[in-house]
Amino acid sequence: MDSRIRRPMPWVADSILGLVVTATLVGTISARQGGTQQPDAIAYAWAAGLGALMLARRRYPRAVLGVTALGLFAYYSVGYPAVGVAVPLAAALFSAAEAGRLVTAAVTSLGVLGVSLMFRLMEGQDAAFVLGYDLAPHVTLMAVAIALGDGLRSRRVQQRSQRELRDLMARQYIQEAESWLREERLSIARDLHDAIGHALSVISLHAEVAREAIPVDDEVAGPAVRQVKAAASEAMRELRTTVGVLRSKPPGRSVTVSLAYLSPVLDTARAAGFDVEEQVEVAPGTLPRIIDAAAYRIVQEAVTNVVRHADASRLSVRVVAGTTRLRVFVTDDGPPPGKPLRAGHGIAGMTERARALGGSLRTRHEASGFTVEAELPLREPS
Repeated sequence: MDSRIRRPMPWVADSILGLVVTATLVGTISARQGGTQQPDAIAYAWAAGLGALMLARRRYPRAVLGVTALGLFAYYSVGYPAVGVAVPLAAALFSAAEAGRLVTAAVTSLGVLGVSLMFRLMEGQDAAFVLGYDLAPHVTLMAVAIALGDGLRSRRVQQRSQRELRDLMARQYIQEAESWLREERLSIARDLHDAIGHALSVISLHAEVAREAIPVDDEVAGPAVRQVKAAASEAMRELRTTVGVLRSKPPGRSVTVSLAYLSPVLDTARAAGFDVEEQVEVAPGTLPRIIDAAAYRIVQEAVTNVVRHADASRLSVRVVAGTTRLRVFVTDDGPPPGKPLRAGHGIAGMTERARALGGSLRTRHEASGFTVEAELPLREPS
């Protein structure tokens, strides 16, 4: 279902919140509790103005909070009936916390409370009542407003991260499926070339030998052998064409497995909120193709594991080519787990890929985070 149907548009929700703020303040002002001046049109316009500020709360949360606090001081300086300090500020505090301005919301609420308490005590109000009875509801309402705003923001961040993770996994599955298809096509091409191609070559060779051994005036065996030779040659041409099609990439697909094309892999981590550091000290095209592809797959799997499982914020990918070996490091800054973790298929797959090429792969937990370290020989296996 479309999210536009499930959730109201932002301006509609903000308008409703503004009406609620205005109605609450109008009701509180109309109660005429305390104050030295009876409420007039200006007092009610002030209430409507605080409600109208809610229309700007998403774009300017700090400004809305600041104007609300200053407006509250101005209201009380005139001597209008008491409306408390938490009620007028609640919606603005919620908006600031929802926008991620948690410190601003906390500092503003403490400042307003401090100024309010100071003036009330200076006016001679009973300290036991002000500090012991009246303070708790204001503090509670402000804390609840800030907590609700921050909780809503955290939930949205979590939902966005989950969507990005689902997209990352979907792209990975598609890429793995394309890679599997490519490998299967290459395997079929090799089998056709090695088995059928060899057989056709043998047939063609022996047909040529037989043709030369047959007398020229033989009108039966000669044409038959020549027909065999021609059929074998035609079959070989068709086989080469088929093998060429199988070795080519599927139409409309682009599967590039190389360290020179790590950017899409690392961009998915950046999109998930990670601070990514990339250091690939390998010139493009200098590695054997199979080593290049294996290193790419190891980095891809390690980065995916970090995004899916690590409680981390930073990710480092470093690839260094020595004289005889290629070293790959993928490190995150996540804390060590509280208990030993069971190795999953991802680490096992990376280890098998490295060993199949004569290399090795190690993982380790450190105080600074989790590291995947692979070493691959700078030569293709014989």
